[in-house]
Amino acid sequence: MSKRSERFLSLSAVKLSTANRQELIELYKKTLEQGMHGLCFSPYTEGQQPGDQLSESQIRHRMEIIKPYTKWVRSFSCTDGNELIPKIAKEYGIKTLVGAWLGDDPEINNREIENLIKVAREGYVDIAAVGNEVMYRGDLTEEELLQFIHRVKEALPDVQVGYVDAYYEFADRPKITDACDVLLANCYPFWEGCHSDYSLLYMKEMYNMAVNAGKGKKVIITETGWPSQGTSLNGADPSEENFMSYFINTQQWSKEDDIEIFYFSSFDESWKVGAEGDVGAYWGIWDKDENPKFH
Repeated sequence: MSKRSERFLSLSAVKLSTANRQELIELYKKTLEQGMHGLCFSPYTEGQQPGDQLSESQIRHRMEIIKPYTKWVRSFSCTDGNELIPKIAKEYGIKTLVGAWLGDDPEINNREIENLIKVAREGYVDIAAVGNEVMYRGDLTEEELLQFIHRVKEALPDVQVGYVDAYYEFADRPKITDACDVLLANCYPFWEGCHSDYSLLYMKEMYNMAVNAGKGKKVIITETGWPSQGTSLNGADPSEENFMSYFINTQQWSKEDDIEIFYFSSFDESWKVGAEGDVGAYWGIWDKDENPKFH
């Protein structure tokens, strides 16, 4: 039997649809212990939110928790202490996808870009992400975003540079796709109201749409996940069982088909309820108090 077949069987020993809760927990824990390609790093502890200053000690503490489980970490900003995340990750032997958070404030945007370039020149950036869902939110024009992308590419000729957005944006915006070295696609069946039973198939369709838009360029799934509790969205139901099943299926696909995925997210963050409703606080593998959700 091939190693590939052995791996598939080890993950499929229990049919998720018929597994009882304890069997599902055991399979979830086994999948987590086998590790994953990447994790989105959640730096904000309870009571904090974006804009608050992050300390080196809190970043280091959380990096120590996730270190055994991931090869890569993704950060979202290069200001307010977030610029420490890739430096600390490198100390722990973790590769980095480092983002500059772009919005509608030109001063903050310039500081984010300058810090991204600085951190990369210091050797802490494996992939640079210029903006996250800027087109989706409408914070910048396409031309403004392209100027930032080209500015970073010119400053960092030896670093892969991309842009993060919903998978379909790369088909809709060929100029941005052409400017990227690598396509960084967010794929969320949950946010499109997909029933959990079909979520993996739907994510594969999302991924393939980005692949087709890229015309040979590498595509990385920079965010995907499922909330463990909260309000349903059409056919998509948050629950602990769906959370575990989606994680297991995602990691199995990542390993079997060599798909690079950054799972969202490492820790629950209460501040996210403002933008996303009650489900926003429950995407983490660890809860807001840094305890594993299932043990």
